[in-house]
Amino acid sequence: MLLHVTELNVIALALTVMLVVAVLFVLGRATSAVTLDLQTDRVVAGTRAVGRIEVANPSGRSILPTRIELAVGSAATHFPVPRLAPAGTHEELFAVPTTRRALLVIGPVRSIRDDPLSLVRRQVTWVREQDLFVHPRTVRLDGASSGLLRDLEGTPSAELYSSDIAFHALREYTPGDDRRHVHWRTTARTGTLMVRQFEETRRSHVVVALGNLAAHYERAEEFELAVSVAASIAAQTHREEKELTSFTVDARQRTRTHRHLMDDFTLVGQLENRVPFHALGQKAAELAPGASVVMMVIGPLTTASELNTAAHKLPVGVRAVAIRCAEGAEMRRSAIGGLDVVTVGSLDTLPRALRAVGR
Repeated sequence: MLLHVTELNVIALALTVMLVVAVLFVLGRATSAVTLDLQTDRVVAGTRAVGRIEVANPSGRSILPTRIELAVGSAATHFPVPRLAPAGTHEELFAVPTTRRALLVIGPVRSIRDDPLSLVRRQVTWVREQDLFVHPRTVRLDGASSGLLRDLEGTPSAELYSSDIAFHALREYTPGDDRRHVHWRTTARTGTLMVRQFEETRRSHVVVALGNLAAHYERAEEFELAVSVAASIAAQTHREEKELTSFTVDARQRTRTHRHLMDDFTLVGQLENRVPFHALGQKAAELAPGASVVMMVIGPLTTASELNTAAHKLPVGVRAVAIRCAEGAEMRRSAIGGLDVVTVGSLDTLPRALRAVGR
């Protein structure tokens, strides 16, 4: 049935009235005061981050009901806010589940007001984004579980020096030698001035090298296990105040504070580029030529040939251990040349694995 001009005018008038009413419904100066408060900006994967949103009415007149929208990463959640009397407040508590490590952006916080027919919507942004670091899960490696790291404190090197703490042999005095190192008993017996010669000792310098090549991992869970293993070893080294160098194929972690270290492990991602695995060993030699131990954390698809090539790039005389992360696998130990290889299937088996290679 065709509509006449009069009928069309009536429909247009009705729609116009509805639109005007809708606009009037959302008009008005936004006078709310919105606060976003995170209990902490850093949590460990598997725990909940708790926060609070407070909406206050600082004006002298009531504020109509509205909705608050909180963005969490790519998702968003909504909270209804009732009518607020002058000087009234409304508080909403929220929890952010953190199943795995990530850098989550919390916010912005927006107030949304629309009319009953949802024809017009007014949105006001009150609070900007806040970063929430979800750190990888780690385990402590106290006592015997960190024996490998403890045993390397003061490891002698092959270099001979005229002063140090590791005695090596006696030799004849030469001009410039420190007289405090003269061995008087031997000098009296031989009639020749003899001095002590020492081996240079190397303070424990631990390198944690995380292989983050995507081609070496079948599942994302295996890579997350590798990140947690590397972060656990790095954190224990940092707690013991040993020198630490930590890196991946394409990035280096800050080691000044524990927070910086965990923040950088939070941002580690898989590298899709086809980079040869031996670059990890080469990078260890370049960043820490005086390292005493290199812990290479690798995926289950890393081949023995790749490991052997990487091991040959490491500094001479370094103790090298590869930790293969294969989710669900039984712990086992093997060797590739002079490289110790231990397989872990879960983070909880890491202390036992380190005890095994530390014997």
